Amino acid sequence: MFGIDTKGVYAIAPTPFLPDGAVDFESVDRMCDFYLESGVDGLTILGILGEAPKLEPSESVAIVKRVLARFNKPVIVGVSAPGFAAMKALSGESMAAGAAGVMITPPSAMRTDDQIVGYFAQAVKQIGEDVPFVLQDHPLVTNVLMSPGVIRRIVEDNPSCKMLKHEDWPGLEKVSTLRGWEKAGEMRQISILCGNGGLFLDFEMERGADGAMTGYAFPDMLVDLVKRHFAGDNAGMHALFDAHLPLLRYEQQPGIGLAVRKYVLTLRGAIKHADLRVPGPKMSAVTKAEVDGLLARLAKLDPRAPA
Repeated sequence: MFGIDTKGVYAIAPTPFLPDGAVDFESVDRMCDFYLESGVDGLTILGILGEAPKLEPSESVAIVKRVLARFNKPVIVGVSAPGFAAMKALSGESMAAGAAGVMITPPSAMRTDDQIVGYFAQAVKQIGEDVPFVLQDHPLVTNVLMSPGVIRRIVEDNPSCKMLKHEDWPGLEKVSTLRGWEKAGEMRQISILCGNGGLFLDFEMERGADGAMTGYAFPDMLVDLVKRHFAGDNAGMHALFDAHLPLLRYEQQPGIGLAVRKYVLTLRGAIKHADLRVPGPKMSAVTKAEVDGLLARLAKLDPRAPA
């Protein structure tokens, strides 16, 4: 279940599209099966990776219902929106359909600590205090800087905040600070799952993170990595991470990274088409050749990679 003690891997899912830009609902089913077979503990949809701002409200609701009908583990729905009306509507539809909770990212206009804290108080009032939510801290995209103190204020003010999606970079000290406050009884416990494509996941686990919430094209590798840490095999965790690091790094490029991730997911059979909905970048022949080369290198170390 989704809550303050959630551990493991919640995969951030892309939104599959057909070449003409329509939502590929057949691939939504295929993608859900892929993530279940990968052993993830839950799924997060309609986030930044899911190209949520490009969707019509009716499409977002249809995707939520399709995923919930297919995926039999907890599903968190990204409901961030420029205004509270859209957030409230999607949150209500998602929870009514059986979602485990929602994820909220502060808009880029938030600058001061009080503005950020006040925004989440207003958001909770709109969606309902009974709706569990994930606080997404992703300053590289939002340009909203949340100090550990601000996160603590949001957590303490809003009991419905069950999880932090940690995506600050560099952010290892933030994880340590929050865990230190919890241990000292100066902040209530929450789950911390980490994003950023998994680029710092091995050290984040050692700092006290509970797992990953990211969209790397090898969710089964993330599952293995987290399991190795909790089994006390940090050497094995680092070795697995090192094998995937070149591809992790390549996937993390701004802009083209999502296209790369979708391309690899098509090669792995998770979705049928690698298309992004416009506007969005397309991979060049050179980029595809580089990714193919990275996969060939990875296949020598991890048989899950399509050679």
